[in-house]
Amino acid sequence: MADRQGRVEGKVALVTGAAMGLGAATARALAAEGAAVLLTDLDPAVETVALEISAEGGRAAFVLHDVTVEAEWAAAVAAATAHFGGIDILVNNAGVSGGMGELMTQSLEDWRRIMAVNLDGVFLGMRHCGPVMAAGGGGSVINLSSILGKVGLAGAAAYCASKGGVLLLTKAAALEWAPLGIRVNSVHPGFIETPMVANAIAASENGNEMRDGLVAAHPLGRFGVPGEIAGAVVFLASDAASFMTGAEMVVDGGYLAR
Repeated sequence: MADRQGRVEGKVALVTGAAMGLGAATARALAAEGAAVLLTDLDPAVETVALEISAEGGRAAFVLHDVTVEAEWAAAVAAATAHFGGIDILVNNAGVSGGMGELMTQSLEDWRRIMAVNLDGVFLGMRHCGPVMAAGGGGSVINLSSILGKVGLAGAAAYCASKGGVLLLTKAAALEWAPLGIRVNSVHPGFIETPMVANAIAASENGNEMRDGLVAAHPLGRFGVPGEIAGAVVFLASDAASFMTGAEMVVDGGYLAR
């Protein structure tokens, strides 16, 4: 972490879904830029990521956390406050893909599970972290949406609906919280080399064909990597983005430019 620029020096960040993929990369990037980070996840591997950040000279702690359970949000916020004194940055990253499935045959149970994690989890994060941020004089919320929160994809209706909900929840919150000094923005990744994307492709009957088609849909000719999304999150969390709220930051290799 010797190369850090200190863009979020002295800030405290809470990052959900931080055991792997975008969440782990974001936690590492924020710590490298000077933030103390509370990593949360249902996956016990989140402890390993937190310990690695600490071993590299960063400040990190972790809690096991189901973002769909309100009481666990209260505990996570309490942990951030106990470890580091407050919360300045909230990264609502935890999410599930739900896999590919036809809308006509999708069960209500599956629909509600996807909404619970992808949308309710974001609401609960804002509901519980917002008052702490306001009491501290403001902060930055970054909600991970998706390109599929802006355009549709056949077979992913629930995922698209949940991520579209994150987009407009972000905008409403940005308007409501601007007087409190809390900026709220969304990030919309294209397809990124993460376990979630890899698992979705592996579950497909024609995985190689699916991957080739998705790569071809990105004009840059590849999937993104987690660090490219983490960089966008760090920017939005930093004072360099101090005039940005309610914005949609698209990081998608040109997917939506077509």
